[in-house]
Amino acid sequence: MNAILVSLVVCVHINSIFGIDVANTKSALKRAQIGERNRLRNKAYKSAVRTLMKKYFSAVDVYAANPNSELEQEVQVRLSEAVSKIDKAVKRGVLHPNNGARKKSRLARKLKPLAQASAQ
Repeated sequence: MNAILVSLVVCVHINSIFGIDVANTKSALKRAQIGERNRLRNKAYKSAVRTLMKKYFSAVDVYAANPNSELEQEVQVRLSEAVSKIDKAVKRGVLHPNNGARKKSRLARKLKPLAQASAQ
C-alpha cells in the first residue's frame, strides 16, 4: 500500500508540475488511490490470463507434434487452469463476459481439430 501511495504522490506531484488537475479533496485523493490499486490488480489478472493461455497454446503445439495420452492430459490441465483464471477475471469484473467467452472459445477451437483427428 505504501508503494502505491508513494507512486500516487509522485504522479500527483508530476501532474501538478505540468498543470494537470489533481485531487483537491480527501475523497478525490482516496478515489485516485482506489483506482490505482484496482488498475494494478486488473493488470495482474490480465497478465496471468495471458500467461496461462500461452502455456496452453504451447502445450497444444507439443501435443500436435507428438500425440500421446500424457501430453493430452497436460493439455487438459493447462486448459482447465486457463479457463478457471478467465472465469475468475470475469467474475471480478476485470474482463467483460463477452471477452472471457471469446478467450475460452479460442482455447477450445485450438484443440478441436486435434481431438477430432485422434478420435478417428
